[in-house]
Amino acid sequence: MLKQRIITALILLPIALGGFFLLDGAEFALFIGLVVTLGAWEWARLAGLVAQVMRVAYAAVIAGLLMLLHLLPELAPWVLGAAVLWWGVATWLVMTYPRSSELWASAACRLLIGTLILLPAWQGLVLLKHWAMGNWLILAVMVLVWGADIGAYFSGRAFGKRKLAPQVSPGKSWEGVYGGLALSLVITLAVGLTRQWSIGELILGLFGAALVVMGSVVGDLTESMFKRRSGIKDSSNLLPGHGGVLDRIDSLTAAIPLFAVLLWAADWGVL
Repeated sequence: MLKQRIITALILLPIALGGFFLLDGAEFALFIGLVVTLGAWEWARLAGLVAQVMRVAYAAVIAGLLMLLHLLPELAPWVLGAAVLWWGVATWLVMTYPRSSELWASAACRLLIGTLILLPAWQGLVLLKHWAMGNWLILAVMVLVWGADIGAYFSGRAFGKRKLAPQVSPGKSWEGVYGGLALSLVITLAVGLTRQWSIGELILGLFGAALVVMGSVVGDLTESMFKRRSGIKDSSNLLPGHGGVLDRIDSLTAAIPLFAVLLWAADWGVL
């Protein structure tokens, strides 16, 4: 399994880095769109669609909506606003699982939720790419999430006692969340000091980083919640040793739109 994971990572890493940082404009939108469309195909399974034709049809619908968003960039504020509302609702659904699962038991509801997860993630990345320092902004949100994952892993193993959401993901602990948050804040502080942010900018930066990291936790738990309800361990076997696309981007689906909205609110860019 470890050998599989390493080989897959060595193949995917240059593809991912090249797609994220070397492509621009329509090519970048298409690259991210392909990833999101694969995620949609996987999500259809979590929604209860077994037949391949139905899963492909849902992925095609998502691809069509991505094309519409590309052609109508003025819809971006609405898409990101919907994401903020959704992740607020998702936090409540995770906290109240399994009771809350009756609210989204139908396939139609789960497909709608998949749309609310996938479209804003694409929209957020495309928006970040268009802003000044676009590549650095994309790298920043990824580093925040990766830092949170690394910090959570080590602090959870060392100190984890209190379960974060035992009905959703028994392996995660509050101590892991605190460790991941701490490492991400240290990274943010280091960046702020290096770039000579003012005290006010540092405070806002740390607060924003904390929100993004907590959002990433909810993103991770949300996919785990749907997988648990569906009795599925991995979203697919597309990535040998790593599971599926959704298993790799679940945290980012929440972190990216929240990151974009926070920068927008800080007047970083104009939608």
